[in-house]
Amino acid sequence: MLPASLALASCGVPSSAGEGPPASQNAIPAGNVDAADAFTMEAMGTLDEPWAMTFVPGMEMLVITERGGAIRALDTASGRIMDVGGAPAVAYGGQGGLGDITFLPGEDAANGATRTIYISFAESGENNTRGAALGRGTFTCDESACAISDFNVIWRQQPKVSGSGHYSHRLAFSPDGQFLFVASGDRQKMDPAQDTSNTLGSIVRLLPDGSAAPGNPLSGEAGASDEIWSWGHRNVLGLAFDGQGRLWDLEHGPRGGDELNLVEPGRNYGWPVVSNGNHYSGAHIPNHDTRPEFAPPAISWNPVIAPGDLIFPDSALFPSLSGKAVATGLSSEALVIVDIARAKASETARYRFGNRLRAVEQGPDGAIWLAEDGAGATLWRLTPRP
Repeated sequence: MLPASLALASCGVPSSAGEGPPASQNAIPAGNVDAADAFTMEAMGTLDEPWAMTFVPGMEMLVITERGGAIRALDTASGRIMDVGGAPAVAYGGQGGLGDITFLPGEDAANGATRTIYISFAESGENNTRGAALGRGTFTCDESACAISDFNVIWRQQPKVSGSGHYSHRLAFSPDGQFLFVASGDRQKMDPAQDTSNTLGSIVRLLPDGSAAPGNPLSGEAGASDEIWSWGHRNVLGLAFDGQGRLWDLEHGPRGGDELNLVEPGRNYGWPVVSNGNHYSGAHIPNHDTRPEFAPPAISWNPVIAPGDLIFPDSALFPSLSGKAVATGLSSEALVIVDIARAKASETARYRFGNRLRAVEQGPDGAIWLAEDGAGATLWRLTPRP
């Protein structure tokens, strides 16, 4: 069982990437639990700007995207890290580059070492524009080599715009494997998040081939995108289903107001009309409780945690995490635990690592894997302390 501690983080002005301050500006408050006191921590290698990771279904192979455009595969049995060929070309810069990665559910028994892989990334457009894109390909892997073939783009964030922030492009398959949810950030343009004719600032629900899923809430509505599941989002960097089959997102607020949201079809989450933070300029934004027509967050943070990723562990190794949201923090440099059992979610623990944390995943054996953020990032395997 993990020790419990309730604490708040502090955060300074945003970095140029818009994802919280560098570590030197972040004051770790008293009361946090040092990660080394909560976990046995095993360093498993060093990565260059890792962004997302997932295990190949049915294998002990961890696949990791690096924002600059490389994909790595770690054979967790041998400790060997391999390059994965066939990655798409990316628009690298700012927050742009390779994004999330996942596999089509249900193929682990049928197709041996061959899987259908999905990768999101920032894609260049005309006239110095960029946008998130999602591609699908065939992934093959054995003990000596891994590669992606027949990779094709199946969905694009619309429209492409200038700038290089707030792509979001997190991916989550529904528990039954029938639908693929994609987080589509507001691209730092704000107002389009309230315009349902585009997909900026929204979460979309697709079929596995990238087409709009039937029965989406705005389907058939004149002028609205039939891909949209929910809208009014800012920059979603966590997207995951809990053990009850409910979809949650974890998103960056502006100056304050990071949010964990229960994502429900047809709901408007209010950005940029409301937020529990203010603009970076200091200009006021009305709080969520002033506009009840917008879906409120289950919990918000001010000061921010600057979230990087989100999972809902189901591991016999960590029974105290069962049914809880586990989020990585960038400027907060911590693993943040949130209890979602009640109507109002609450933070129950925070584990300090002393470095910005980007990606988190649960391994087949129940261990928790963490990737730090940035160049020279350490990949950690966490198990309970004896």
